[in-house]
Amino acid sequence: MTFNEFKQLVIAECAAKGIEEYELYYQAGSSVSVDTFQHSINEFTSSYSGGLCFRCIYGGKMGYASTEALEESQAKALVEKAVDNAVNLEAEEQVFLGEGGQTYEPLDIKPYQLPTTEELISTVLAVQEKIYAADPAVIDGCQTQGIIETSEIAIYNSKGLDLHYANNASGLIAVGVVSDGKEMSNDYQIKLGKLDEIDTDELVKKAVAGAKEKLGGEVAPTGQYPVIFNPDAMCSLLSVYSSIFNSEAAQKGLSKLADKEGEIIAAQCVTLVDDPFHKENPEPINFDAEGSPTKRKCVIEKGKLNTLLYNLKTAAVAGKKTTGNASKAGYDSAVGIRPFTMYLEGGEVTEEELLALAGDGVYITDLSGLHAGADSVSGDFSLQSSGYMIEGGKKTTYVKSFTVAGNFYDLLKTIRVMANNSKLPNAMGMTAFGAPSVLVDGLSIAGK
Repeated sequence: MTFNEFKQLVIAECAAKGIEEYELYYQAGSSVSVDTFQHSINEFTSSYSGGLCFRCIYGGKMGYASTEALEESQAKALVEKAVDNAVNLEAEEQVFLGEGGQTYEPLDIKPYQLPTTEELISTVLAVQEKIYAADPAVIDGCQTQGIIETSEIAIYNSKGLDLHYANNASGLIAVGVVSDGKEMSNDYQIKLGKLDEIDTDELVKKAVAGAKEKLGGEVAPTGQYPVIFNPDAMCSLLSVYSSIFNSEAAQKGLSKLADKEGEIIAAQCVTLVDDPFHKENPEPINFDAEGSPTKRKCVIEKGKLNTLLYNLKTAAVAGKKTTGNASKAGYDSAVGIRPFTMYLEGGEVTEEELLALAGDGVYITDLSGLHAGADSVSGDFSLQSSGYMIEGGKKTTYVKSFTVAGNFYDLLKTIRVMANNSKLPNAMGMTAFGAPSVLVDGLSIAGK
């Protein structure tokens, strides 16, 4: 049974029970993944998940129920479970349903034909052979993964919402593993899009070159230095600390940005944007998990915190309007908050000019231990890193096995310059992070 058919059954059941306020939230998706080992397919997975969450206001309380089976017999049971849930609910809290009649940004989605399983397997094997042939230093352990995903969301409620979203994506991940006879290293590259339009030669070249760059190297000397985070490293840092801009975290005392809207919290060169329609986001969407319109917004603009990210509940607590950032991890999950495409706007200098401004310092390309070594509440971080020394404004010796330490709130204030090489790493899903290379003053490096 389709969602629309099931929806009509639930609407009829609500009418029969005199339920006037309710919502149906439907989410479904499929995924196919093909992985290689050596010169053959090592793993093939195919999955489908989805279901529907029904919410209704009964006796002044919000009741919930969910199902994976869109069957006629489930429609009545779903409504009865939600009513029972509302009757037995002890805690009372303000409840919210999205309003109909709102205006939504038109989407510029260009659906494309997804590859067949056979085409995916053939492409993955061809890329794997290219990795092995790319360089004499390549050894076993290389991997190629092909991915196909589909997603669908629908929201209908008694207040006039009737929204639907569907999209798909495919992509490749290439992992190069190399050795110089003494040690091994690896690197990976991700590219999303139509498989026959992906430049697999360039994908392989970057993965293998990135792995070779990590061979050898020294431990960075201990000290305080100007530090440049390259786009990948800065994206990693931003993704870990994105929760500090979540209004729910702020209201629970889990972010130091509570009551800071309108204040200067970062250097004048810092502008942080959340844009659900970013051209490089593979899954743009024009409504959030509550049916509110999404929009582009400057979270930080020239150092000033313009807004945190809100859903209907946290906006009501703060006496503000939602920013359209409500989210659900799954169809039966609680409503939370997330960014869509959160990125730091680039500056006007080239990376070469950024290096010259740094003079002598450290250029960081990789951060690890992000979840163990980064505290999103205090902002403190101490992360294993690798990259290059900067000497006389040039990248020189490759360095590894050192720790960079600091505080993210302080880092925002000590960013000196942004380069003009903004990058949005490819990632499946509706949340992505982007950044240029960023020069930060006075971070602690612990090495030799």
